[in-house]
Amino acid sequence: MVFCYLCPQIISMSGIFILFIIAVYFSLLLLISFLVSRKSVDNEAFFLGNRKSPWWVVAIGMIGSSISGVSFVSVPGMVRTIDFTYMQTVFGFFFGYLIIVNVLLPLYYRLQLTSIYTYLEQRFGKNAYKTGASFFLLSKTIGAAARLYVVTAILQTVVFDAWNVPFAVTVSATIFLIWLYTYRSGIKTIVWTDTLQAIIMIIAIILLVIQVASQLKIEHGTLFTALTNHEHARIFVFDDWHSKQNFFKQFFSGIFIAIVMTGLDQDMMQKNLTCRNIQDAKKNMYWYGMSFVPVNLLFLTMGLMLLMLAAQNGIELPQKSDEILTMFATTYLGQSVLILFIVGIVAAAFSSADSALAALTTSFSVDILGVQHQEAAVATRKRQWIHIAISLLFVLIILAFEAINNKSVIDAIYIIASYTYGPLLGMFAFGLFTKIKTEDKFIPYIAFFSPVFCFGLDYVFGQLFNYKFGYELLMLNGLITFAGLWFFRGNKYV
Repeated sequence: MVFCYLCPQIISMSGIFILFIIAVYFSLLLLISFLVSRKSVDNEAFFLGNRKSPWWVVAIGMIGSSISGVSFVSVPGMVRTIDFTYMQTVFGFFFGYLIIVNVLLPLYYRLQLTSIYTYLEQRFGKNAYKTGASFFLLSKTIGAAARLYVVTAILQTVVFDAWNVPFAVTVSATIFLIWLYTYRSGIKTIVWTDTLQAIIMIIAIILLVIQVASQLKIEHGTLFTALTNHEHARIFVFDDWHSKQNFFKQFFSGIFIAIVMTGLDQDMMQKNLTCRNIQDAKKNMYWYGMSFVPVNLLFLTMGLMLLMLAAQNGIELPQKSDEILTMFATTYLGQSVLILFIVGIVAAAFSSADSALAALTTSFSVDILGVQHQEAAVATRKRQWIHIAISLLFVLIILAFEAINNKSVIDAIYIIASYTYGPLLGMFAFGLFTKIKTEDKFIPYIAFFSPVFCFGLDYVFGQLFNYKFGYELLMLNGLITFAGLWFFRGNKYV
């Protein structure tokens, strides 16, 4: 078998075809946006989709929102360092979704919420409400921009550098296109466009797996055996309590990660709130939760096959595991795989970014400006300007990442963002499982102290015991917030 090295001329030819596909792709998104938004472009449509979304459409679209372009390139690379042990976390996700279905969704529907953080105001007071919304806005803005930066950087390298297009132009055009098909009806449009993008992404993953499998020199019918018997096919770790990949750490962390990053995240819950009723929302979450297992298994299987392909052909792998799939797609596997790779990460990145943009617009409009209490025309104009402002903020943050030009900074950004979910976990848990009325004025200080204390604790444990916290830091963060709310409890009960 002869591998194809994509020289600049071939990349340029591929770039033209990729641009054509992206143009067709966005034309479909704009067509969907036009059809969906013909009858309603008000805030009720933008925020809640008029509560008329079919549950199965929401379920498919949520897959695309959950799997960003970063996941597309990172999860396959995990196999080299942690085998298939990420599946332990994925199994935990499903049980986290069960808690969301039976605890959080009934609460949100019973209170008829537009922003889920409104619950904190009803339970504790205005300070808690603003604090929870602010943590979400900070985390989601930085996280969504960082994820989109990774994909635009890949597009810049593979397509636009050959034509000397400045990175700022690539970023601005990308954000503009996302704004263009979301500005009229927001979540009402995104529910449908994300469904299309999720389907395209899943098809791209399946075709990539097939393409990579065809490159392996393995006899027909023995590929499954070769994969399952490989040293990197290990899923469960029960014997090493110090390992971050220990089953119990991964599984229970997966449960809490699902709760906070889906159940306490306006971006993900906003789609659920567009369903016609609570029964449809529950069906959506059940099917979405189950689909997460095979999708991630496909990513990891592709990663294992790439390791086998490298060993088979003596290919030196990049130092960073996140770059393994990108290297193979752009250098060794030919133009068809390159195109599938680009289409897949574009679908994954944009379905994640567009829903984040809509959720941030909703949260800032409702939680910070309180447009739900204003006259309809004024509220709609404010929401439209906020949508533009957040789009511009995305551009600025992505350009800042490019100026820093240090991917370890991106990793640090993700770690910082993960700290912000701990206070949300603690506040919601305290509100749901106790009847105590904590002093609202202390809640912003408690929420700020908890992640700072966790950061210090992680540093101390690393220095004294050579132990670095993994996903379990989220649970610790939430527990400290819970304890702080208990300590500053008042004499009143709800």
